[in-house]
Amino acid sequence: MKILTRKTGWITAIFVLVITAMQFIGQPVQNHPVTAPIKAPDEVLGILRRACYDCHSNESQLSWYDKIAPVSWLVSADVKEARSRFNFSTWDTLSPANQQGFLWEMVNMALTGKMPLDSYAATHPQARLTAEDITTLKKYVNELSPAVYHDTTVIKDADKAFRQFRERSAPPTGNPIAANGVAYTPDFRKWQVISTTNRFDNHSIRVVYGNDIAAKAIKENRVNPFPEGSTIVKVVWNSIEETNGDILPGSLNSVQIMTKDNKRFANSKGWGFAKFNGTALKPYGATPMFNTTCFNCHKIASANDYVFNLPLPNNDLQ
Repeated sequence: MKILTRKTGWITAIFVLVITAMQFIGQPVQNHPVTAPIKAPDEVLGILRRACYDCHSNESQLSWYDKIAPVSWLVSADVKEARSRFNFSTWDTLSPANQQGFLWEMVNMALTGKMPLDSYAATHPQARLTAEDITTLKKYVNELSPAVYHDTTVIKDADKAFRQFRERSAPPTGNPIAANGVAYTPDFRKWQVISTTNRFDNHSIRVVYGNDIAAKAIKENRVNPFPEGSTIVKVVWNSIEETNGDILPGSLNSVQIMTKDNKRFANSKGWGFAKFNGTALKPYGATPMFNTTCFNCHKIASANDYVFNLPLPNNDLQ
C-alpha cells in the first residue's frame, strides 16, 4: 500500500512539474495599443465586441483557462491568425474598399456558420450570432457603399468599351511581380473564361480566366485539389451603373492571380496569390506575408480547393 501511495505521489509530482514547465513554453496573447479602431454605430460595435473582438482586436479578454498551457497555445495561434486577417484595433489604416471587403467576408463566414469558431462559441455562448445580429451587420455594410458608383472613365461607345475591356489590363511597361514572387502575366487575355460575376455591394464586374491546366481540370471535375501549374486570374473592373439599369465596365480596379505551386506555397495549400491594383498594376502587399492574408480569405471556399466562382458541373467549358 505504501509503495502504491509512493508511486502515485511520484506520478502526481511529475505531472505537476510537466504542467508547470509547459507554462513557460510559448508566448501568451499580448494586447498591443489600439491605434486606429473601427468607428461604427453602437449596435454594430456591440455585436463585434461580443463575437469578434477577442480574436480580431488588440482588446482580447481571456478567461483564466485561456492562459493555461496547452490551451493557451491554441488560443495564441487562433488570435495570431485572426489578427493577421484583420484587426479592429487598427481598422482605420485600411482603405474603405478593404474595410468593406473584410466586413462582407465576416458576414459571409457568419452566414455559413464558420464564424465565430465552434470551439470558441462552446465556451463563450454569448458570441453566437443571431439572425437579427447578421441582419444588422448586413445593413451596416450595405450602407457603407454609395447607391450608385460614378466612374470618370465611363465609355459610351460599345466597340471601344469592349476593346478597352480586353486591352487596358496589359501593363504599360514590363510585368510587375508581387512580393511573394508571383508575376503578372498579360497572357491570361487569351485564356478560357471560366466565370463572370458582379459585386453590387462594391460596384465591380469580375471576369475569371483559367490557363489550359486549370480549364482542363474544371472540365474534367478535377478541382479538389487543382493540379500543379493551375493558374486562375480574376480581372476586376469598376462598374458604371446607368439610370436605365445598364452596367458597363469602367476603370480597371485590379488583376488578381492564384497559381498552384505546392513546393513554393506549401503553407497555403499550394496556392500563391497576387493582386495588382489599378491601371498601374501596383503589386499589393509589402512583404510575402500578404499571401497568408489572401489565403485566409479563401478558406471559406475550401470545398473547391480554395477557389471562388467555379462554373456549375453541368456547364462544360468550350
